[in-house]
Amino acid sequence: MVEIAVPDAFAEHVTEVWGAAGTRWVAGLPETAGQVLREWDLRLDRAYPLSLNWVTRVRRADGCAAVLKMGVPESEHLVQEAAALDHFGGHGAISVLARDTARGALLLEQAHPGVPARSQVPERDEAATAALIGVIRRLHRPAPPGVALPELAARRASFDEHLRRFPGDDPLPRRLVERAAELLTELCVTATERVVLHGDLHHDNVLTAGREPWLAIDPHGVVGDPGYEIGAMLYNPDPMGDDDTVLALVPARIEQLADGLGLPIERVVAWGFVQAVLSEVWNAGGDGLVAGRPLRLAHLLLPRLA
Repeated sequence: MVEIAVPDAFAEHVTEVWGAAGTRWVAGLPETAGQVLREWDLRLDRAYPLSLNWVTRVRRADGCAAVLKMGVPESEHLVQEAAALDHFGGHGAISVLARDTARGALLLEQAHPGVPARSQVPERDEAATAALIGVIRRLHRPAPPGVALPELAARRASFDEHLRRFPGDDPLPRRLVERAAELLTELCVTATERVVLHGDLHHDNVLTAGREPWLAIDPHGVVGDPGYEIGAMLYNPDPMGDDDTVLALVPARIEQLADGLGLPIERVVAWGFVQAVLSEVWNAGGDGLVAGRPLRLAHLLLPRLA
């Protein structure tokens, strides 16, 4: 019988986010995970740090390494992650090896050696940005009709909800949120391509691998304008030293991203601004607190908006 340990801090976080559904899932996780391990003939290996999903390295029956990821079945995240990875088909991203939607379980390819792109920041930041550009080029293909992923334009709802909830300039300057909301709609309407996006591509979600130099992990899965993909990487990796270290790299990153992806520089700036504000809107949606660095990035980019 395999013993599955559920750390208290992890259980509390899941319950905080998912309420009763999270409490039920955590309580049943040792039994459910044990069932999945037996049915898929997996042997536990070293665990990963936990956030909202239970993630661990495993060994398959043939001895090959893989990653078992389990989450609250009511969450759409794992379903959308699997849909995005299926679309990518192993090009620039890890592959799905098995799934059990009812139990919220995914068996994923392990990127090995798995060193994140953050390892090259700040000393070799140009190389790190080049790695992310290369992954984006591999990932981005036209979205097929009827793909089961949310539309990027629907993220406007997060801005609108924030403006309803917070009528003033606390915790975020209202003019920034209003400008970002308008820009999101404008950028989506003027998009010349509609692709399946990773949706959260940054330095900790791009790892060194064997069959390709770099592979993306943990996609959120969303459909829309390719330029959205660059936003998260402008204020990452986090945490890393002080904010000034990362923000000082932004101008060079913008130039390199525009050139490497063939995007107008004004769209790179605009998407960077939109996603920086959106990140803080999501942060404020919980306890009303903001992270700080994305907000500083938004202020940095504001004068450059067309």
